[in-house]
Amino acid sequence: MKDMKKELAVFSGALICCFLWGSAFPAIKIGYELWHIGDDETWKVIRFAGIRFFIAGILVILFASIIQKKLLLPRRDEWGSIMFLSLFQTIGQYIFFYLGLAHTSGVNSAVVDSLTNFFAIIIASIVLHMEKLTPRKIAGCMLGIAGVVMVQISPAGFTFSPAGDGLVALSALCYGVSSTMIKRYSAEHDTVLFSGWQFMFGGAVMTAAGQAGILFVGDSSSETNPVTFGAAAVLIYLALVSSVAYTLWGILLRNNDVSKISVFGFMNPVIGVMLSAVLLGEADTLGIKYAAALLLICAGIIIVNRKSASHKGA
Repeated sequence: MKDMKKELAVFSGALICCFLWGSAFPAIKIGYELWHIGDDETWKVIRFAGIRFFIAGILVILFASIIQKKLLLPRRDEWGSIMFLSLFQTIGQYIFFYLGLAHTSGVNSAVVDSLTNFFAIIIASIVLHMEKLTPRKIAGCMLGIAGVVMVQISPAGFTFSPAGDGLVALSALCYGVSSTMIKRYSAEHDTVLFSGWQFMFGGAVMTAAGQAGILFVGDSSSETNPVTFGAAAVLIYLALVSSVAYTLWGILLRNNDVSKISVFGFMNPVIGVMLSAVLLGEADTLGIKYAAALLLICAGIIIVNRKSASHKGA
């Protein structure tokens, strides 16, 4: 009964994270419209993301400080690890993703980005030897990737662009590295503290980079649009998505194998498509392939999380 309750808690927590991340897909599109950001205005997109993550960091530290009744401040010896984590989890992952997205299609980016979960498991197993890479885990990942490909592939097909898909792949690699780093750091450090401060540091860097790009490369002539309540609300919601989901994900990674948690990430694009259909009026795009994709991903999750017969008998 105790094991069942733990498994249910892990499943519920991972599903909440996936729902929040999935909701970010339509929320970001709505945010771009309210903030008057074009899909091709990459530097404005990076600045928008930077502000989002900076606010997310503030929210994480604020809520955690209230709960613990003290201001969460890193020790002097923790700053280097926090900045190093932020380099992969926030700065590298999202700058590579947004720059790559400007040079590839949405179909390609979603398929390539689904490798994030596969990279996390490979790095944790083969590179850092934090857990064993078993045929069961490989099979689960393959089913998850197949589900994502089924959702995203179109008659236009799939072609690889180094400047586009290559950068998205680097973004996926950054996520894989950051997942294993969170697992390792959580053994000796406060996961919530690291999550909040790495968001603030990464958000500040991305905001500065985006603003510099707008001033020196992009078009800053459309910067006079007034900020509406709706625009501010969407930005706050996206910050909450990041703060809640990444913090909860970090706690799950601290207490479980990377593969056990990361495989749930394959549900993000499917949930994103379904929520986009509801929130953006794209319900006519849904079809049987989405149900089939969800079944494949769920099968992958079950296979990775299923205990072996020998383990059951122990």
